[in-house]
Amino acid sequence: MQYTLFDLDSPIFTKLYLFKNSTKLGLIYQTINWSSLVELLPEKKTMVGAPSWLPPQGYFGLMFLKHYTKLSDEKLLERFNTDWAMQLFCGALLPDGELIRDNSFVSSVRSYLGQHVDLESFQSKMVENWKEELPDRHVVLADATCYEVYIRFPTDAKILWECCEWLWDKQIPQFCKDHKLKEPRSKFKEQKKKHLVYSKLRKRTYRKTQARKRASLQLLSKGINEFQAILNQTKAVGLSGKDASVFKTIKQVYQQQNHYFKHPKSKIKHRIVSLHKPHIRPIVRGKENKPVEFGMKVHKIQVGGINLIEHDSYEAFNECKRLKISILKCKNNFGKCTHVSADKIYATNENRRFCTQHEIQTNFVRKGAGKDDKPTKKIKELLNKQRSTSLEGSFGTEKEHYLLHKIKAQNPKTEKVWLFFGIHTANAVKIAKRREKANKDVWQAA
Repeated sequence: MQYTLFDLDSPIFTKLYLFKNSTKLGLIYQTINWSSLVELLPEKKTMVGAPSWLPPQGYFGLMFLKHYTKLSDEKLLERFNTDWAMQLFCGALLPDGELIRDNSFVSSVRSYLGQHVDLESFQSKMVENWKEELPDRHVVLADATCYEVYIRFPTDAKILWECCEWLWDKQIPQFCKDHKLKEPRSKFKEQKKKHLVYSKLRKRTYRKTQARKRASLQLLSKGINEFQAILNQTKAVGLSGKDASVFKTIKQVYQQQNHYFKHPKSKIKHRIVSLHKPHIRPIVRGKENKPVEFGMKVHKIQVGGINLIEHDSYEAFNECKRLKISILKCKNNFGKCTHVSADKIYATNENRRFCTQHEIQTNFVRKGAGKDDKPTKKIKELLNKQRSTSLEGSFGTEKEHYLLHKIKAQNPKTEKVWLFFGIHTANAVKIAKRREKANKDVWQAA
C-alpha cells in the first residue's frame, strides 16, 4: 500500500492533487526548487512577535504570484485570501474564516526579501535547477536594456517646485507650529499661483521657463536657510530620519540646479531627477521615440532561452566591456562557451581578441578584406536571428506581461527584488511550458 502525506478523504489532499496536476500555477510550482530558496533566508533566532502567516517558502511564492498575476499589492492580497491554489503555491492554506487584513503585507514581504536575501545567490539557485534541461548551453546571447522606474517625467522646473513645496508647505509650518515659533515670511503663496499658471500653459517658452526656474531657485534658497535655522534653534527635535534624508537631497538639488542655471552648457554628474528617489539617473539610450529613460540599466545574457541578469546599475555603463565577464559567468554556470551573439557595439578589438583566443565563434562583422566562408556565414546568420528574436523579444515580453514596464517599488533594494522576480517568473513560465509540451509529445508517441 502506498502511503500519502494527507488522508485520501481529506480536502487538503484533493486540493493539492488538483493544484499540481490541473492548474498552470501547479506546473510553475514544480519548476522551482523551494528548499534551496528557503536556505537563503536567515534563521529566526527568537520567538518574539506573532507567528507569520506564511512559511519561509511563501515569501518567495508571493513575489512570483505578484509578477505572474500582474495585480497590485492590494488586489493580490484580496485574491490570495480567497484562492486556495495561490495559498498552496505559497505552501500554506488559510483556515476557514481567516483573512490577511494587512494591506501592506505584500510590500512588507518585498522589503524583507530586499534586506535579507542575496539576489545573485537567488538567481544561481534558480538556474541550477534548470540547467540540465536547457538546449544549446554553449551559446550565449548578450544585450542591454533599461527597466524604467515609475516616476513622473522630470524637468528642472518640476523638481525645483517640489523642493519648495516640501519646505514651505509641509516642514516649515509644521515645525513652527510644534515648537511655537513665528513662521518666517515668504512669497510661497504668490509663487504657487504663478507656478499653477505656468503648469497649465500648452506651450512653455524658454523665457517663461527660465523665469520660473529663477523664482524657484530664490524661493528654495531662502527655504533652505530658514529651515536650517529652525533646526539649529530646535536642535532638530521631531525631524525623522527620512525627512533628514530628503532635506539633504534638497540641498544637493539646489546646488546642481543653481550651477546649471548659471552655466547651461555644463554637464552635471550624478544628476538628481526625483526628490523621493534620488538614486534614479537619466540614462541616454538614443532611441528615436524615447531618447532618455529613467531607471536601471541591465546587462542580460540568455542561455537556452533563459535570461540571467549579469549586471545592473542606475548609472549608465558601456555594455561592451561586460562581454568577457558574461562569457566567464556562462562558463561557471553552464560549462564551456563556444558561440556568442551580441550587438555590433560589442565588436571591439579587445573582445575580438578574447573570443579568438578562447576559440569562440561570434556574429561580429569581419574586419578587413575578404569574406566569410559559407559555413561561417550561415552560423553568423543563425546567431543574429536568435539574438534579435529570442533575446530582444524577451525584453518586450517581460515588460508587458511581468510588471517590468514600470517598476513601482519604493527604494533601490525593493526595486531590485521587483526586477529579479519579474525576470525569473518569466523564466519559470517558459520552463513550465516546455515541460508541458514534452509530456504531451511523450503521450502522443505512446
